[in-house]
Amino acid sequence: MHEDRKIRILIAKIGCDIHERGAMTLLYTFRDAGMETIYTGRYQTPEAVATTAIDEDVDVIALSDHTGSMPIIAAAVSEELKNRDATDIHIITGGLVSPEDAKALSKMGVSGNYGPGTPLNVIVEHVKELVKKTAA
Repeated sequence: MHEDRKIRILIAKIGCDIHERGAMTLLYTFRDAGMETIYTGRYQTPEAVATTAIDEDVDVIALSDHTGSMPIIAAAVSEELKNRDATDIHIITGGLVSPEDAKALSKMGVSGNYGPGTPLNVIVEHVKELVKKTAA
């Protein structure tokens, strides 16, 4: 990433989860932190999220889920990115992520894994650090 380029982040909801408050909060938080934000809206597929991430040249995909399915969702998105040779796109997650799920996600290379109540500045700084490491 060039120093003058803003961080680009895609916020995605996959499957039948209708809860949007966290995703919308992050959308505005990332935007207010100077990032370019894109929101897929609800009811997306892993394929659609990977396609959008690649087409929009994002640095990070932020997956949001409140159904307890995050390991399945993240694995499917990771696989789509791998199949499209786009593993340089980071994935972070948030929502209902149990401690067991967080461990499984970390093993997959997914980071963040934030639950409700996580301070927004913690999430913003995590994204900045992820992108900074890649740029180095």
